Amino acid sequence: MALTVVTYLWGEKYSLDDVRKLEAGLRRGMKEPYRFAVVTDNVDRAPDLPMWEIPQEDIPLTKMQGCFARLRLFDPEWLAGHGIAEGERIVSLDLDNVITGDLYPLFYRPEPFMILTGANASNPCPYNGSVWMVRAGYRPDVWSDFTLDAADKVRHAPFADDQSWFSHKLPGVTGWPAGSGSGIYGFQKPGWPKGEALPGDARIVAFFGWRSPEKFKHLDWVKQNWR
Repeated sequence: MALTVVTYLWGEKYSLDDVRKLEAGLRRGMKEPYRFAVVTDNVDRAPDLPMWEIPQEDIPLTKMQGCFARLRLFDPEWLAGHGIAEGERIVSLDLDNVITGDLYPLFYRPEPFMILTGANASNPCPYNGSVWMVRAGYRPDVWSDFTLDAADKVRHAPFADDQSWFSHKLPGVTGWPAGSGSGIYGFQKPGWPKGEALPGDARIVAFFGWRSPEKFKHLDWVKQNWR
């Protein structure tokens, strides 16, 4: 079963250094073959990295909150243009994820869609978009039905985002439960033990909200795994 891991780089919040750290973490954590791609608004950022250009019509989505440009992974024609066949697995990872363990049990799965669940604190949305996986060609209506107005009607947070759209279009899916049930943790979020120490079963630690790995690089486990 072919696997592609995708991350995203647009705007000024993240850098190529963040991309390289995530890619290095993947090399340490992946045991099965995979390919890596960076979905970006500027494919000339780094000639040595595999870049997928964001369609021009999606560029406005990168200028607002909500990460809606990621929904293109539900567009089968766009995926086919990048050599991804129907049924292949695509993993979406944010750049502020720190990979700390073996990823094989997370991604070698038969489900057509999976997403991190139960990691949010103040946001009542059951899904968190830091880590999700979809099989190419599954539920193309997640993309084709998307409009900003439709997404705004189903938002959970003060602003609309892709994870609220997922919960509207794909309710009740099998997900990775945050914490010891999966090994995917939101740092100091629900499921995280008290304190800052890395849980022994951690495979991915997601830093979302105001948190980022850069702000916690004094921790030994961050220095060891985010490099």
